[in-house]
Amino acid sequence: MATTTAAVQQKSVQRARPRFWEIDAMRGVAIITMIVYHTMWDLWFWGVFPDVVLWEGFWKYWQRFTAGTFLILVGVSMTLVYRRERERRGPNARLFPKFLLRGLKIFGLGMIITIVVTVAGVGYVDFGILHLIGASTILAYPFLRFKWLNLALWGVFSAAGKWIEQFHFDGRWLPVIVGSYATIFFIDGRWLVPLGVTPTRYPAVDYFPLIPWFGVVLLGVWFGNWFYANNRRLVPLPDWGDAPPIRGLRFLGRHSLLIYLIHQPIILLVLALLGIVRM
Repeated sequence: MATTTAAVQQKSVQRARPRFWEIDAMRGVAIITMIVYHTMWDLWFWGVFPDVVLWEGFWKYWQRFTAGTFLILVGVSMTLVYRRERERRGPNARLFPKFLLRGLKIFGLGMIITIVVTVAGVGYVDFGILHLIGASTILAYPFLRFKWLNLALWGVFSAAGKWIEQFHFDGRWLPVIVGSYATIFFIDGRWLVPLGVTPTRYPAVDYFPLIPWFGVVLLGVWFGNWFYANNRRLVPLPDWGDAPPIRGLRFLGRHSLLIYLIHQPIILLVLALLGIVRM
C-alpha cells in the first residue's frame, strides 16, 4: 500500500510540474514580433507603405529573429515533452506516435493555409513555417536523445543551406517508358521546394525549407538537452512568471498556434475598419 501511495504521489507531482515560464514568455515575444511584421507586410501589400523593404535590412532580420525564436523553442519543447513522457510512461514506452500525430496535425494546418493562400492568389505557401514545424516534429524524434550531435547538425544544415540556395530548378520534361507504353512526364520545379531548391522566380509569401531551417529546430533540441537537462534549468532564474508583463507574454505563448492561425484575418479586419486598407 505504501509503495502504491508513493507511486501515485510521484505521478501527481509529475502532472503538477509547472511549465518553465521563460519558454512561454519567449514564445509570446515571438508572437508579438510576428504580428508586427505581418502588419507591415499587409501595409506594404495594400500599398499603404509601398516603399518599405521587408526582404533585406532591418525587417529581414526582424523576421529571422521571429522565425528563429519559434523554431528553437520547438526543439526545446520537444526535449521537455520527451523527458517528461519518459518519466511518466517508462523508458521503454513508444513515444513516437505522440510526436507523429502532433507533427501531422501541424502539417495539416499548414496545408489549409496553402489552400487559402492559393485561392486568394497572393503568392505561394508550398512549405511555410507550419509545414516545417510539422515535418520537424516528426523528423527530429530520433535526435531527441542526443545533445552535441544536434549542435553539429545545426552547423551542417546551415552550411548546406548557404550552398543549396544558389541552385534553382524550373522543371523538366522527362520521358517515361514502361514496356510498350511511353509518355513524357513533367517534373514541376516546386517539387524540390521543401529541400530548399526553388524555381528561378518563386513569389513565396511564407517559405521555410528543411534545408537550412530544420537545423534551427535541432539547435533548439541541443539547447533543451543542455540547459534543461533532467527537466531542470542549468542556471536558476528568478521567479518572474507571475509578473503582469510576463503573465501576458506567457498567455500569448501558450496559445501561439491558435493566434498564428487567426491573426492575419484579424489584422486585415482592423486595418479595414480603420479605413487604412480597402480590400
